[in-house]
Amino acid sequence: MEYTAIRPQRGLPLYLQLKQMIQTQIASGVMHPGDRVPSERELSDRFGMSRMTARQALLELVREGFLYREQGRGTFVAHRKVNQGLLGVTSFTDDMRARGVEPASRGLEQRLELADQEARDHLELDLGAMVVRLKRLRLGDGRPMALEEAVLPADLVPGLEEHSLDGDFSLYAWLRERNIFFQRARQTLEAVLANGEQAELLGVLVGAPLLLLERQSYGQDGQPLEFVRAHYRADRFKFFVDLTQV
Repeated sequence: MEYTAIRPQRGLPLYLQLKQMIQTQIASGVMHPGDRVPSERELSDRFGMSRMTARQALLELVREGFLYREQGRGTFVAHRKVNQGLLGVTSFTDDMRARGVEPASRGLEQRLELADQEARDHLELDLGAMVVRLKRLRLGDGRPMALEEAVLPADLVPGLEEHSLDGDFSLYAWLRERNIFFQRARQTLEAVLANGEQAELLGVLVGAPLLLLERQSYGQDGQPLEFVRAHYRADRFKFFVDLTQV
């Protein structure tokens, strides 16, 4: 990070000058995605400002998506956000590759179990039905992007609970190979805050903003085939919808 002098200016607070300086260095390519940003203490010592002033500049840059924080490591220049459409049932793997990002997964849980009430409601299953539950950490270029949990009727996906979820495994490609296709889906999206487990797995601070996506997908016969609950890092994803006048 290259330093320039920061001096009090009428109408321009010190924290705002520091914020603008960091933004300029990111925009000009002096600072690159993944570069570590000096700590609050380093910035306050270098520029003769209080740590509170340096903290305010960094917090605003984190909130606006220019920087991100990793627990126990520090503050870094954010990578370009992935633009993700909300229309259409697409796989994480296909979406990442279409945007020039190398996808990968790390399996956290996979098991065959008795469907609980939530699974029965979403998948319209009878009492006593079995489901396959998958929990994966989704990665882009080796960096944590999302924490995803999927539940599917066990009789639809025999053997899935024994399949490795690591690497570039794509659930939707696995389903297509077995002539299982989605006809439609209903998705919701809301902002939430990371809890302890989510923060540790996604490499963010507890209380960091996440985007919670829930999706219920249906087959060609109208029957529910899958329920997904995914927590996306808000500093790495931006969802969009294309609208037309009706």
